[in-house]
Parts: sequence; structure tokens; C-alpha cells
Amino acid sequence: MNKKQLVAKISSTLGQSKADAERTFDSITTIILDALKNDDTVKIAGFGTYKVAKRKARVGRNPRTGESIQIPASKKPKFLAGKQLKELIKSTV
Repeated sequence: MNKKQLVAKISSTLGQSKADAERTFDSITTIILDALKNDDTVKIAGFGTYKVAKRKARVGRNPRTGESIQIPASKKPKFLAGKQLKELIKSTV
């Protein structure tokens, strides 16, 4: 499902226009992104948790030359599925 299909589903479920549904979707997305940008965690009960995972700087190895290289510290977005989401997916097998 892509954004357009998701907005259409929100629109029909809530009885809103597609424009209102898209604004709602964009607002939610922006709020989550702003929270992650500020290193906050977003927990949605029954769905999951969005958070920023931090990786320490480390020494790696270039596979071609075998030379040691310094890999800088970094951050990446992470999603942890909630219990209800895991149970839902597990039950569909």
C-alpha cells in the first residue's frame, strides 16, 4: 500500500475528503519525524515504537584491500513492532 492508497483508505474510513485525509496523514508523519529528529521516542500502543538507534564509532576493514578504516558514529531510525502487531502477523501464517 502506498501513500495515495493509504490516504484514500483514511478518507473512506473517517468520511473525510481526500484532501483532509492527506493533511491528517502529513501532520502525523511530520510529528513523528520531528520527534525522531529531536531523539525522542514515539510509542503507539498496539502498533509499535519508532526510535533513533545510535551506533558508536568503530574500526572496520575494507574488504578489497584489507586496510583498517575508521567508521564514524551514526544514527538510524528504528521501528520495533508492538505485541499486538506481532500477534496479528503471527496469526496470519
